[in-house]
Amino acid sequence: MMYHVLVKPDDWVQSHVMKTLSIDVRRAEPQDARAVSETHRMSWSQAYAGLIPHKPLTQMIERRGEVWWRKASRGPATLLVLDVAGTIAGYATIGLNRAKALPYDGEVYEIYLRPEFQGIGLGRRLFGESRRLLKSLGCQGLVVWCLEDSEHASRFFRRHGGLDMVEGMEDFGGTSLRKIGFVWPRLA
Repeated sequence: MMYHVLVKPDDWVQSHVMKTLSIDVRRAEPQDARAVSETHRMSWSQAYAGLIPHKPLTQMIERRGEVWWRKASRGPATLLVLDVAGTIAGYATIGLNRAKALPYDGEVYEIYLRPEFQGIGLGRRLFGESRRLLKSLGCQGLVVWCLEDSEHASRFFRRHGGLDMVEGMEDFGGTSLRKIGFVWPRLA
């Protein structure tokens, strides 16, 4: 889906020119792998610094280089990218719910934006497209997991109608952290 947003360039005061910026949420292609890898590195470094111990976080980021993302673009999960004027500003991976005990068909495995693209409504667009795609695939309901101490993520999911209904634990190099499962019983 293609969006066009009118934005003010940084030098707007001097130029007095408005520009149209294309924003596209689309399926990732293998040639997006390098940009997705960089987006992953930047977003995870910002999101999890101080939450996940440094060594396991660094290892998790390093495991997902360009080759990993190239394979992921062809894998069983759907990899969506948020393309802002040719820059991969974010990504989401979606598919079937992995927690079979939960009565929801769909899951957003990951949704991340580069730090400089956060707070301007782009996450809402990417999440909305992820939900629409899952619904179009016949999924009834959706779950998204996030670390309990990730206040930014928790706020985002609550603000977008998620109900924190499930809890679990995740191990990061010997450190156990609590995670919350946000659910949407019906996909609108």
